[in-house]
Amino acid sequence: MKKYNHWHLEEGDDQILWLLFDRKNASVNTINLEVMEELSDILSMLEKSHDYKGMVIASAKKQGFIAGADISQFDKFKNMEEAVHLLRSGQLIFDRLENLKIATVAMIDGFCLGGGLELALACRYRVAEDGPKTRLGLPEIKLGIHPGWGGTIRLPRLIGAPQALNMILSGHTVTGKAAAKLGIIDVCVPKRHLVAAATYYALQTAKPRSISKMNQVINNKISRALFASYLRKKVREKVNPEHYPAPFQVIDNWEHLGVMGDAPMIKEAKTCGKLFFSETSENLVRVFFLQERLKSLGKASRFDANHVHVVGAGTMGGDIAAWCALQGMRVTLQDREAKYIAPAIKRAAILFKEKLKEPHLVQKAMDRLVPDIEGYGISHADIIIEAIYENLAAKQALFKSVEMLAKPQAILATNTSSIPLDDINSVMQTPERLVGLHFFNPVPKMLLVEIVTGQKTAANVAENAIAFTRKIDRLPLPVTSHPGFLVNRVLMPYLLESVTLLDEGIPMEIIDKAMVEFGMPMGPIALADAVGLDVCLSVATYLGKYLNTTIPPRLTALIDQGKLGRKTGEGFYKYTKAGKQIKSKVEGYNKPLTEISDRLVLRMLDQAFACLRDGVVADADLLDAGMIFGTGFAPFRGGPMRYAKTRGVRELFELYVRLQQEHNEKSELTEWEFL
Repeated sequence: MKKYNHWHLEEGDDQILWLLFDRKNASVNTINLEVMEELSDILSMLEKSHDYKGMVIASAKKQGFIAGADISQFDKFKNMEEAVHLLRSGQLIFDRLENLKIATVAMIDGFCLGGGLELALACRYRVAEDGPKTRLGLPEIKLGIHPGWGGTIRLPRLIGAPQALNMILSGHTVTGKAAAKLGIIDVCVPKRHLVAAATYYALQTAKPRSISKMNQVINNKISRALFASYLRKKVREKVNPEHYPAPFQVIDNWEHLGVMGDAPMIKEAKTCGKLFFSETSENLVRVFFLQERLKSLGKASRFDANHVHVVGAGTMGGDIAAWCALQGMRVTLQDREAKYIAPAIKRAAILFKEKLKEPHLVQKAMDRLVPDIEGYGISHADIIIEAIYENLAAKQALFKSVEMLAKPQAILATNTSSIPLDDINSVMQTPERLVGLHFFNPVPKMLLVEIVTGQKTAANVAENAIAFTRKIDRLPLPVTSHPGFLVNRVLMPYLLESVTLLDEGIPMEIIDKAMVEFGMPMGPIALADAVGLDVCLSVATYLGKYLNTTIPPRLTALIDQGKLGRKTGEGFYKYTKAGKQIKSKVEGYNKPLTEISDRLVLRMLDQAFACLRDGVVADADLLDAGMIFGTGFAPFRGGPMRYAKTRGVRELFELYVRLQQEHNEKSELTEWEFL
């Protein structure tokens, strides 16, 4: 039997061919041109052979089925025509897989994403393992493109347009059990039964399941027009088609051509090929690799935390503790009295139910989260995280006592959002043990954790803190201990400038609208309310000592009135009891919104360049990663540094200087670094 670089062929019992994907020199299976060429050669053999009753496609890797296409190949397309040709060639290979006369089975153990799921959809049957690591989905939309190897046709054809398009347009993944309920796979079984299930289906001669009559009706032309209109409206509520064209292209393709025949496939290849060359896709692919860079950090460390002790059960501390327990760690949570810990335990229960679903798994997670008023966990913990209020003296007193009780090898970490570590560790006997682990609110949703090192922080302590951050499935960003670190230093002047605009008479709804149209997930006024105006003032006051910032009177006035934002039902905006913003229409504002977004973004850029100058982060790429994953800075723009480079750093600097002159201000920097 012929040997291949990326595929192993094994003949099993009952005339079943096992086709094992094992991409050479890679830890994870991804699909590139050579992989597809070898698959095409194997299919040519099978099309001529009468030796087999069925074939099972499986992974020979330790983890996962197929992670999708090799994204590093994206920037190797010379032009749109080449991209379309390669996509169409891949579609035709999967068509041949689909049309084999023998039964074909995709045996899915672990992740099955993008091109991996498209390959599986071309098989007659699909079986999957029911463990938590099994996830199926078509996440291409998150890269600014859409599935290009038949996914936008085969999935709606298999399970119907409503469920299929929901998955494609969101890029969400589903578990094996959920995939079975949707009809994406034929059966979901425990790992020990997976081979038996694949063997059973490989010997089947009956036709695979078909979609319901209702879903068949939705795929007809008249129904498509109605449903497509509804989908566009729903997607526009979340993203701007000018910023993210891919989901709207999927809807257009499905509405006009449906899912039958060659025309939809050809159109899919053409529109996907075109999207490869959009600025959105180029930036989102860059964001993907920025994320991969952060994921790769800390691999040299052998530190393995099993017990986490958190001091401070407020919103941040309680949620950090809950997240660590969710990731399988034993967690002790300390505060002055039980009444302060109880709300954190309640929130944890909600999080566990949402994430784990199964009652027995929820109970196990709850058992791992232990209230600890007396702080007994300190002497046993591998890492101790301080998450009390932002007060230097309080933090100093805490760490002075904690370092006496903690194990010598335990990490001592602070969640301070702005206080320099060398101020905190000045009272410690072993200041080299202190590192910053700055989480962002809400902890379960915000991926970034700033790993803050002071001048005395030991290198191995920082490396171990990074390894811990990866273990709890967060993205570590190494930063040096300058006031505000990266995210708060860049973000706070932006928030304060938005209040200044408000004082100048611009309605807050217009200010927020300008930044949402720029691409931010929410406007700065709404963000300040969400963070808490008291928190904003605390950070701004502290940073003001170093950055010479002015606190807008309106901010302090609201705080004096007890209006702290969403948590009190009123800040700049008013909120319902459920925490939903009460909106009001604003009419009569006819100036360009770009005038507002320019002023606000330029404030960010000024501090971003200052952070690079001061060495807060190592380079512009890490700065972009921090702002995207820490603040939601418009991903399709690639980050503030990428945005500045695209629009022109010199042009933006000159605009900033002009705006400062108009407002009688002076920049901290005489000149930005021209990239």
